[in-house]
Amino acid sequence: MHRNLTEELSIEDYKLDLENRIRNLLWTVSGDYTLDVKPDVSLFLRSKEIALYDGIKQGAFARYFDKNLLGLYLVKKIYLDASESELTGLTQLCIEAAVGERICEERPGVRRMRKKALEDIMDQEYENLPSYDMLLDRLKIAVFRDVLAGSVQPVEKKLSGFRDQIYECGNTEDTMELIQVIDSLYNTVIDPDFEKKKGSLDRVMAVTLEELTEFGWEDYLNEEMYEDALENYVEQITDRVTDLENSSLTEDMEEKRKVKNKITVVSEEALKKAHTYVELNFGRSYLSPAEDKRMNYLMCRGIHGDCTLYFTEGILENPVRDNYQYQYAKRLRNKNIWVYHDKHRIAKRNISMLTELLKKALVIRSENQEVLSDRGMIIPSRLWRVGRSREADLFKRVLRGDNTDFAVDVLIDASGSQMSRQGDVALQAYMISSALSNVEIPHRVMSYCTFWDHTIMHRFREYDDPVAADENIFNYVTSSNNRDGLAIKAAGYGLLQREEEKKILIILSDGRPYDVIINRPNAKNPAPYHGKYAIADTATEIRRLRSQGVSVLGVFAGEEKDLAAEKKIFGKDFAYIRDVGNFSRIVGRYLTKQLEADN
Repeated sequence: MHRNLTEELSIEDYKLDLENRIRNLLWTVSGDYTLDVKPDVSLFLRSKEIALYDGIKQGAFARYFDKNLLGLYLVKKIYLDASESELTGLTQLCIEAAVGERICEERPGVRRMRKKALEDIMDQEYENLPSYDMLLDRLKIAVFRDVLAGSVQPVEKKLSGFRDQIYECGNTEDTMELIQVIDSLYNTVIDPDFEKKKGSLDRVMAVTLEELTEFGWEDYLNEEMYEDALENYVEQITDRVTDLENSSLTEDMEEKRKVKNKITVVSEEALKKAHTYVELNFGRSYLSPAEDKRMNYLMCRGIHGDCTLYFTEGILENPVRDNYQYQYAKRLRNKNIWVYHDKHRIAKRNISMLTELLKKALVIRSENQEVLSDRGMIIPSRLWRVGRSREADLFKRVLRGDNTDFAVDVLIDASGSQMSRQGDVALQAYMISSALSNVEIPHRVMSYCTFWDHTIMHRFREYDDPVAADENIFNYVTSSNNRDGLAIKAAGYGLLQREEEKKILIILSDGRPYDVIINRPNAKNPAPYHGKYAIADTATEIRRLRSQGVSVLGVFAGEEKDLAAEKKIFGKDFAYIRDVGNFSRIVGRYLTKQLEADN
């Protein structure tokens, strides 16, 4: 029973994360935040690539064409007795031809995803080749094979002619041109008698809204969608036109998995601004408009000149409303807490050991020291030196120890690449914070990720918060991309404002300072933030902080292949945590070295 529940929760977590990624990809590709996004998350049971490619293609289609106009054409054609399934299937192939290659040329990284998605559809849906009379399926296989081979493959003459018409969609400039090709193909491939019986494309487009409204669309809808049936049907069919997979197979696979805890996906309202999206999905900002403007003016310069910083305490602390993302964040908080409970013995031992190491270092630092001086209490035994020695310090002065002159920042990478180790990363940050709280060193804990041009700085606790604030770290959520250089610059600025003499910045990351899947279109800064460009910028920000007296430690919890980048960024001051059981020893060694310095 426990195992089944764990599997179900794992599936739901993955579905929620996938929906989040598809939403972000769709907005990124389309450049339009007003799109009402409805990702088909059930596709994760079949193929991650199918689901992500569908999301990318939705965004691309919305960018190049008018999906509402196409949706209205399809509904009017079906109103005149066209076959819904065959018209939709043909339209899906035409849209693939219209936008598939375009988006691959514009964003080469999509090409691999496209091929893998089509391979998965072929493997899952066509174990046996379709019979000769299944013309649409044969056309679909022919188009897929061309994409996978990278060139047009030989097929029979009749099929070749129809396939050529589909490929004409790639040359269409507007939605009406695309509709004309789809309509012509339907009347040729699916129903050669349609035009004779029902009329030409002009007749189809002449169908009025009054006629459509009076039609019984309920037969095409689920019972809960009967209200506003026409509007719901138009929406339903336009959502399906960018798909290529057989949705009934997806439903069958979903049923076989017997996932009982289904998540109802509630669509967001049409978003007018990126800021609105950020506020809905990451929580309200804790800065006033004036403070926000000032921080962005100070931080977002140079290669970050087209970026925006957004400071929040997270959606769980300050939500706009109880939406999908709020429920997602609650689920991930619970998941982080489960990891803590699962490893609570290791965690408590590490916290205790780290606390003891810090206490010893602070005791040494707090001990009073007697030194010779030119002022203080006179030492009679040294009076003979007057006039005889240059080292004529005749006084004793007590230097009182100070164990409070420290401030620490803990900065956590919260990009999507951290998701597989999210609970462990949260646990590491919690252990550091708990130990620092135990010895009363002021410290702040924040995470960062980047969506579009917004770098989100999520604050879990402020420097002088009580011990209870440490538990806010379990609100840690991974999402989107990252822009390490800007996040480190922003965190360092706050740390430098502290009065404490000694400042320490600990960065928990995976050695990938970019994690950008797709660059932002129309950005003022044309260079994508990745590779050597991102590594060099992140390393520069760390060197700048070190030159200003901040001690910076990188705590690496990524994959070995990213170690080289971590070394370039942090130099010798980084710790590789292979086993969380050794965490206190590795991090404690660095912290005590900083605490004992200058004694």
